[in-house]
Amino acid sequence: MPTRPANTPAAEAVRPLRSHDDAPDTAALFTRLAALPDGPGREALRAELTTAWLPMAHRIAGRFRDRGENVEDLRQVAALGLVKAIDRFDPGRGAFESYAVPTITGEVKRHFRDRTWALRVPRRVQELRNRVRVARRDLTERPGSQAPSVAGIAGHTGLTEAEVTTGLEALDSYSTLSLDAEPAGEGSTLTDSLGAPDPAYSVVVDREAARRSLSRLPQRDRDILYMRFFEDLSQSGIAARLGVSQMHVSRLLHHICARVRAEVQDPRADGPPGG
Repeated sequence: MPTRPANTPAAEAVRPLRSHDDAPDTAALFTRLAALPDGPGREALRAELTTAWLPMAHRIAGRFRDRGENVEDLRQVAALGLVKAIDRFDPGRGAFESYAVPTITGEVKRHFRDRTWALRVPRRVQELRNRVRVARRDLTERPGSQAPSVAGIAGHTGLTEAEVTTGLEALDSYSTLSLDAEPAGEGSTLTDSLGAPDPAYSVVVDREAARRSLSRLPQRDRDILYMRFFEDLSQSGIAARLGVSQMHVSRLLHHICARVRAEVQDPRADGPPGG
Protein backbone atom coordinates (compact mmCIF):
# COMPACT_ATOMS: atom_id res chain seq x y z
CA MET A 1 0.00 0.00 0.00
CA PRO A 2 1.57 3.31 -0.96
CA THR A 3 2.49 5.57 1.92
CA ARG A 4 1.19 9.13 2.19
CA PRO A 5 3.80 11.81 1.59
CA ALA A 6 5.08 13.64 4.61
CA ASN A 7 3.38 16.91 5.61
CA THR A 8 5.94 19.07 3.86
CA PRO A 9 5.01 22.35 2.15
CA ALA A 10 5.63 20.74 -1.24
CA ALA A 11 3.35 17.82 -0.43
CA GLU A 12 0.60 20.05 0.86
CA ALA A 13 0.79 22.60 -1.97
CA VAL A 14 -2.30 23.08 -4.10
CA ARG A 15 -2.55 20.54 -6.89
CA PRO A 16 -2.66 21.89 -10.44
CA LEU A 17 -6.16 22.73 -11.65
CA ARG A 18 -7.76 20.09 -13.78
CA SER A 19 -9.00 20.98 -17.28
CA HIS A 20 -12.10 23.20 -17.09
CA ASP A 21 -12.06 22.90 -13.31
CA ASP A 22 -11.50 25.78 -10.92
CA ALA A 23 -12.09 23.76 -7.74
CA PRO A 24 -8.61 22.71 -6.50
CA ASP A 25 -8.07 20.04 -3.87
CA THR A 26 -7.30 22.08 -0.76
CA ALA A 27 -8.81 19.88 1.95
CA ALA A 28 -5.46 19.41 3.68
CA LEU A 29 -4.78 23.13 3.62
CA PHE A 30 -8.12 23.92 5.23
CA THR A 31 -7.47 21.33 7.93
CA ARG A 32 -4.17 23.03 8.69
CA LEU A 33 -5.79 26.47 8.63
CA ALA A 34 -8.39 25.42 11.20
CA ALA A 35 -5.64 24.31 13.57
CA LEU A 36 -3.42 27.38 13.23
CA PRO A 37 -3.64 30.30 15.67
CA ASP A 38 -3.68 33.88 14.46
CA GLY A 39 -0.30 34.96 13.20
CA PRO A 40 1.95 35.18 10.14
CA GLY A 41 1.68 31.46 9.40
CA ARG A 42 -2.11 31.56 9.30
CA GLU A 43 -2.12 34.71 7.17
CA ALA A 44 0.26 33.11 4.65
CA LEU A 45 -1.87 29.95 4.40
CA ARG A 46 -5.02 32.05 4.07
CA ALA A 47 -3.44 33.97 1.19
CA GLU A 48 -2.46 30.70 -0.48
CA LEU A 49 -6.03 29.43 -0.31
CA THR A 50 -7.37 32.72 -1.63
CA THR A 51 -5.05 32.52 -4.65
CA ALA A 52 -6.04 28.91 -5.29
CA TRP A 53 -9.79 29.61 -5.30
CA LEU A 54 -9.69 33.02 -6.97
CA PRO A 55 -10.46 31.62 -10.46
CA MET A 56 -13.75 30.26 -9.13
CA ALA A 57 -14.60 33.64 -7.61
CA HIS A 58 -13.88 35.32 -10.94
CA ARG A 59 -16.10 32.80 -12.73
CA ILE A 60 -18.99 33.59 -10.39
CA ALA A 61 -18.44 37.32 -10.92
CA GLY A 62 -18.61 36.71 -14.68
CA ARG A 63 -22.20 35.54 -14.36
CA PHE A 64 -23.19 39.13 -13.54
CA ARG A 65 -21.16 40.85 -16.26
CA ASP A 66 -24.17 42.06 -18.29
CA ARG A 67 -25.89 43.99 -15.54
CA GLY A 68 -24.22 47.36 -16.01
CA GLU A 69 -21.41 46.97 -13.48
CA ASN A 70 -17.69 46.96 -14.29
CA VAL A 71 -16.31 43.40 -14.40
CA GLU A 72 -13.21 44.32 -12.39
CA ASP A 73 -15.40 45.75 -9.65
CA LEU A 74 -17.46 42.56 -9.62
CA ARG A 75 -14.29 40.48 -9.34
CA GLN A 76 -13.17 42.48 -6.33
CA VAL A 77 -16.54 41.96 -4.68
CA ALA A 78 -16.37 38.23 -5.43
CA ALA A 79 -12.84 38.08 -4.00
CA LEU A 80 -14.12 39.69 -0.81
CA GLY A 81 -16.82 37.02 -0.63
CA LEU A 82 -14.15 34.35 -1.13
CA VAL A 83 -12.10 35.67 1.79
CA LYS A 84 -15.20 35.65 3.99
CA ALA A 85 -15.93 32.06 2.94
CA ILE A 86 -12.37 30.97 3.77
CA ASP A 87 -12.52 32.62 7.19
CA ARG A 88 -15.88 31.05 8.08
CA PHE A 89 -15.46 27.60 6.56
CA ASP A 90 -15.43 24.57 8.85
CA PRO A 91 -13.58 21.70 7.08
CA GLY A 92 -15.49 19.18 9.17
CA ARG A 93 -18.81 20.09 7.57
CA GLY A 94 -18.25 19.20 3.93
CA ALA A 95 -16.55 20.46 0.77
CA PHE A 96 -15.41 24.06 0.59
CA GLU A 97 -16.89 24.61 -2.86
CA SER A 98 -20.40 23.84 -1.62
CA TYR A 99 -19.99 26.52 1.04
CA ALA A 100 -18.08 29.10 -1.00
CA VAL A 101 -20.31 29.29 -4.08
CA PRO A 102 -23.45 30.58 -2.29
CA THR A 103 -21.32 32.80 -0.05
CA ILE A 104 -19.59 34.50 -2.99
CA THR A 105 -22.80 34.69 -5.01
CA GLY A 106 -24.59 36.29 -2.08
CA GLU A 107 -21.84 38.87 -1.71
CA VAL A 108 -22.12 39.87 -5.37
CA LYS A 109 -25.92 40.07 -5.18
CA ARG A 110 -25.64 42.16 -2.04
CA HIS A 111 -23.35 44.51 -3.94
CA PHE A 112 -26.01 45.01 -6.60
CA ARG A 113 -28.70 45.46 -3.97
CA ASP A 114 -26.87 48.00 -1.81
CA ARG A 115 -24.37 49.81 -4.04
CA THR A 116 -25.52 50.04 -7.63
CA TRP A 117 -28.91 51.73 -7.25
CA ALA A 118 -28.72 55.47 -7.82
CA LEU A 119 -31.38 55.90 -5.13
CA ARG A 120 -31.82 53.81 -2.01
CA VAL A 121 -34.72 51.46 -2.69
CA PRO A 122 -36.29 49.10 -0.12
CA ARG A 123 -35.19 45.50 -0.46
CA ARG A 124 -38.77 44.37 -1.05
CA VAL A 125 -39.04 46.67 -4.09
CA GLN A 126 -35.71 45.40 -5.43
CA GLU A 127 -36.95 41.81 -5.15
CA LEU A 128 -40.17 42.72 -6.97
CA ARG A 129 -38.11 44.36 -9.71
CA ASN A 130 -36.02 41.22 -10.19
CA ARG A 131 -39.04 38.90 -10.30
CA VAL A 132 -40.85 41.13 -12.77
CA ARG A 133 -37.72 41.48 -14.92
CA VAL A 134 -37.23 37.70 -15.14
CA ALA A 135 -40.92 37.05 -15.78
CA ARG A 136 -41.11 39.65 -18.54
CA ARG A 137 -38.04 38.13 -20.19
CA ASP A 138 -39.48 34.59 -19.98
CA LEU A 139 -42.86 35.65 -21.38
CA THR A 140 -41.29 37.67 -24.20
CA GLU A 141 -39.09 34.74 -25.30
CA ARG A 142 -42.08 32.49 -25.95
CA PRO A 143 -42.83 31.95 -29.68
CA GLY A 144 -45.33 34.45 -31.01
CA SER A 145 -45.50 36.32 -27.75
CA GLN A 146 -46.13 40.02 -27.43
CA ALA A 147 -45.18 42.45 -24.69
CA PRO A 148 -46.64 40.90 -21.53
CA SER A 149 -49.39 42.75 -19.71
CA VAL A 150 -49.46 43.47 -15.99
CA ALA A 151 -52.07 40.75 -15.58
CA GLY A 152 -49.93 38.30 -17.57
CA ILE A 153 -46.88 38.96 -15.43
CA ALA A 154 -48.98 38.65 -12.28
CA GLY A 155 -50.30 35.27 -13.42
CA HIS A 156 -46.78 34.08 -14.27
CA THR A 157 -45.20 35.16 -10.99
CA GLY A 158 -48.03 34.76 -8.51
CA LEU A 159 -47.73 38.43 -7.57
CA THR A 160 -50.64 40.82 -7.34
CA GLU A 161 -51.09 43.36 -10.11
CA ALA A 162 -50.19 46.13 -7.65
CA GLU A 163 -46.91 44.37 -6.86
CA VAL A 164 -46.18 43.92 -10.57
CA THR A 165 -46.82 47.62 -11.14
CA THR A 166 -44.38 48.46 -8.36
CA GLY A 167 -41.78 46.15 -9.91
CA LEU A 168 -42.26 47.72 -13.35
CA GLU A 169 -41.81 51.19 -11.88
CA ALA A 170 -38.63 50.01 -10.18
CA LEU A 171 -37.27 48.79 -13.53
CA ASP A 172 -37.11 52.44 -14.59
CA SER A 173 -35.66 53.59 -11.26
CA TYR A 174 -32.38 51.67 -11.26
CA SER A 175 -30.45 54.69 -12.53
CA THR A 176 -31.16 58.39 -12.58
CA LEU A 177 -31.06 60.90 -15.41
CA SER A 178 -28.88 63.98 -15.39
CA LEU A 179 -30.72 67.27 -15.11
CA ASP A 180 -28.90 68.20 -18.31
CA ALA A 181 -30.50 65.29 -20.19
CA GLU A 182 -32.78 66.18 -23.11
CA PRO A 183 -35.98 64.09 -23.32
CA ALA A 184 -36.52 62.77 -26.82
CA GLY A 185 -38.15 65.25 -29.16
CA GLU A 186 -38.49 68.05 -26.62
CA GLY A 187 -35.37 70.09 -27.37
CA SER A 188 -35.02 71.16 -23.73
CA THR A 189 -33.34 69.75 -20.64
CA LEU A 190 -34.93 68.49 -17.44
CA THR A 191 -33.56 71.57 -15.71
CA ASP A 192 -35.82 73.71 -17.89
CA SER A 193 -38.87 71.98 -16.39
CA LEU A 194 -37.93 72.80 -12.80
CA GLY A 195 -39.63 75.64 -11.01
CA ALA A 196 -37.78 78.60 -9.53
CA PRO A 197 -38.15 80.06 -6.04
CA ASP A 198 -40.84 82.72 -5.85
CA PRO A 199 -39.09 86.02 -5.07
CA ALA A 200 -42.05 87.00 -2.89
CA TYR A 201 -41.15 84.25 -0.40
CA SER A 202 -38.17 86.25 0.83
CA VAL A 203 -40.40 89.11 2.03
CA VAL A 204 -43.21 87.09 3.60
CA VAL A 205 -41.56 86.83 7.00
CA ASP A 206 -40.54 90.47 6.99
CA ARG A 207 -44.00 91.56 5.96
CA GLU A 208 -45.69 89.56 8.68
CA ALA A 209 -43.19 90.76 11.26
CA ALA A 210 -43.85 94.40 10.34
CA ARG A 211 -47.65 94.05 10.14
CA ARG A 212 -48.32 94.59 13.85
CA SER A 213 -45.99 97.55 14.14
CA LEU A 214 -47.48 99.18 11.06
CA SER A 215 -50.99 98.78 12.46
CA ARG A 216 -49.92 100.73 15.56
CA LEU A 217 -48.77 103.78 13.63
CA PRO A 218 -50.81 106.97 13.60
CA GLN A 219 -52.93 107.43 10.49
CA ARG A 220 -50.71 110.23 9.13
CA ASP A 221 -47.59 108.04 9.40
CA ARG A 222 -49.36 105.21 7.59
CA ASP A 223 -50.48 107.63 4.87
CA ILE A 224 -46.90 108.81 4.40
CA LEU A 225 -45.61 105.23 4.07
CA TYR A 226 -48.41 104.39 1.63
CA MET A 227 -47.65 107.39 -0.56
CA ARG A 228 -43.91 106.67 -0.56
CA PHE A 229 -43.83 102.90 -1.00
CA PHE A 230 -47.13 102.05 -2.70
CA GLU A 231 -47.91 105.17 -4.75
CA ASP A 232 -44.17 105.63 -5.32
CA LEU A 233 -44.35 109.38 -4.68
CA SER A 234 -41.13 111.31 -4.14
CA GLN A 235 -40.49 113.13 -0.89
CA SER A 236 -41.26 116.42 -2.59
CA GLY A 237 -44.53 114.99 -3.93
CA ILE A 238 -45.55 113.86 -0.46
CA ALA A 239 -44.58 117.27 0.93
CA ALA A 240 -46.76 119.04 -1.63
CA ARG A 241 -49.72 116.80 -0.78
CA LEU A 242 -49.34 117.35 2.98
CA GLY A 243 -48.44 121.02 2.76
CA VAL A 244 -45.09 120.62 4.53
CA SER A 245 -41.45 120.92 3.52
CA GLN A 246 -39.57 118.11 1.75
CA MET A 247 -37.03 118.13 4.63
CA HIS A 248 -39.83 117.54 7.12
CA VAL A 249 -41.07 114.56 5.08
CA SER A 250 -37.54 113.15 5.03
CA ARG A 251 -37.31 113.37 8.83
CA LEU A 252 -40.74 111.78 9.23
CA LEU A 253 -39.86 108.86 6.96
CA HIS A 254 -36.63 108.28 8.82
CA HIS A 255 -38.41 108.34 12.18
CA ILE A 256 -41.27 106.06 11.07
CA CYS A 257 -38.98 103.44 9.51
CA ALA A 258 -36.66 103.48 12.53
CA ARG A 259 -39.62 102.88 14.85
CA VAL A 260 -40.99 99.98 12.79
CA ARG A 261 -37.55 98.42 12.52
CA ALA A 262 -36.94 98.67 16.28
CA GLU A 263 -40.29 97.09 17.13
CA VAL A 264 -39.74 94.22 14.68
CA GLN A 265 -36.28 93.47 16.04
CA ASP A 266 -37.40 93.73 19.68
CA PRO A 267 -41.15 93.47 20.37
CA ARG A 268 -40.52 94.80 23.89
CA ALA A 269 -39.62 98.14 22.32
CA ASP A 270 -43.28 98.75 21.45
CA GLY A 271 -44.20 102.32 22.18
CA PRO A 272 -47.66 103.74 22.68
CA PRO A 273 -49.74 104.48 19.57
CA GLY A 274 -48.56 107.71 18.09
CA GLY A 275 -44.99 107.32 19.44
